[in-house]
Amino acid sequence: MENKHIATVLKFWAQLMELHEQNSFKIKTLTNAAFKIGKLTTRLADKSEEEIATIDGIGASTAKTIRELLEKGSIAALKILEDATPRGVIEILHIKGLGPKKVGIIWKELGIESVNDLYYACCENRLVTLKGFGAKTQQEIKQLIEFTMNNHGKLLYARAETIHLLLVSQLHELLAPNKLLYQLSVVGSMRRKCEVIDSLHYLIACNELPTIIETLTNWHQLTNVKITSENIIEATTKEQATIVFHFCNIKEFAFQQFILTGNDEHVKRILTLLNGKTDFENEPAIYQSAGYHFIEPELRENRIEFEYSDTNLISYADLKGALHNHSTWSDGIHSIKEMALYCRDQLGLNYLGICDHSRSAFYANGLNVERVREQHLEIDLLNQQLAPFKIFKGIESDILYDGSLDYPDEVLAMFDFIVASVHSNLKMDKNKATERLLNAIKNPYTTILGHPTGRLLLGRKGYEIDYEAIIDACVQHHVVLEINANPMRLDIDWRWHQTAIQKGAYVAINPDAHHKEGISDMQYGIHIARKGGINASQCLNAKNTTEIEQWFEKRKKKIA
Repeated sequence: MENKHIATVLKFWAQLMELHEQNSFKIKTLTNAAFKIGKLTTRLADKSEEEIATIDGIGASTAKTIRELLEKGSIAALKILEDATPRGVIEILHIKGLGPKKVGIIWKELGIESVNDLYYACCENRLVTLKGFGAKTQQEIKQLIEFTMNNHGKLLYARAETIHLLLVSQLHELLAPNKLLYQLSVVGSMRRKCEVIDSLHYLIACNELPTIIETLTNWHQLTNVKITSENIIEATTKEQATIVFHFCNIKEFAFQQFILTGNDEHVKRILTLLNGKTDFENEPAIYQSAGYHFIEPELRENRIEFEYSDTNLISYADLKGALHNHSTWSDGIHSIKEMALYCRDQLGLNYLGICDHSRSAFYANGLNVERVREQHLEIDLLNQQLAPFKIFKGIESDILYDGSLDYPDEVLAMFDFIVASVHSNLKMDKNKATERLLNAIKNPYTTILGHPTGRLLLGRKGYEIDYEAIIDACVQHHVVLEINANPMRLDIDWRWHQTAIQKGAYVAINPDAHHKEGISDMQYGIHIARKGGINASQCLNAKNTTEIEQWFEKRKKKIA
């Protein structure tokens, strides 16, 4: 065992002790010993316990611990601390730049037990209220997590998109001085708008490939450049994202773009219908030759696209309003008015749904009944000031452990609509999770089932549910299924969209925004809805103001 590993173990032990607020003298001793060991030029594994104890900064007690580690491969006292710490908290502790004291506060005061939960809390502005934290610290933690996530080689689509847009701009700047005729397209999972991206793939077509390949090989924006075959280069960006460049001549561009975009099964199915032909002017011509309408890139997953290839998929322009948004009344950054003006003036939307957290969400400053009444008075006044723009009175009601909602019926009746969501007791088996959701769906006041599985992409799988039973219940009780557009959620999973639609369910593409710019996240919900084959007629917030107002009123009358 090398000194570096010994030092790492001792440092980790000290961090865990600090996290659990244990003996400060012992913490200091271990930290100092780890530092000293990291500087040694001789191997501790070759020394006896007595020899180790004579080394400056170590001492007899630490020497005994080091021999235990060398002989047994572990330290019993450290193992006890590890067992007492959730694995996700240990992962947070490993984020470089985030110390044990801050991790302890985050864990004990917010109940956060995974990296992705922490990232989501940063996005929802929940850390700024903690002692010793602030907006700057929260942003720094968010950036640290993004760096860590990137180093694991997987990216949320939204993060990949940011890297992609910058990279394409830089690529055009790089290639323009060469005055080459070229075509450039993103391909692979990025072009299919998959929710998680392993690597960014690009197709570059040019009739002078050696020049372009040499230019990219020497580009200072890339590291770890490898020419893996005659027409493929792999590299890493400064953001630690994996990039793969594919090359072809211009005549082959359309066919190679098709080959590199769809998943393997989709591509194979079309290829069998082309009879060996590869010369096509564009992608629509490929699908026409195979006997299909043009299949949008998002659909090319070998699932529903061959039956629904002529579906008029929903687009961002179809959305008329944004439902499920949070304001400063709970854990949002901007006021209701600021959210509304951003919707109206920046996004061109016609209405906003405010759904601050309900009273059980104490961690998010959830609204008690008196504050609900106060908020509604503010919304009434804003509706007078901003007309014809409309603000609808909603709430994100916690679904309690037994499936009931967070307020009595007389309070629930005060809202225009209710998003019912699970935020607590997430460690349920499939039967319990399904029963809990079914009870919430049966509540006549539930309008929308929010983020149905509670998943956080790259961090939390979410609780298992009986999708068929949940969808059937939503159809029966006229409850809308949320497509939560937060890039970390994108829940309900797109693989169940078509099942829901075929059974007669509605969806709502909701941003779950906690600041005004977050409303624009609906674009990610649109990407996922398109993958699920959804069109505008099946989306609640594609209705105009009058239509959705009448829809809400009809439901309320039915309840009455």
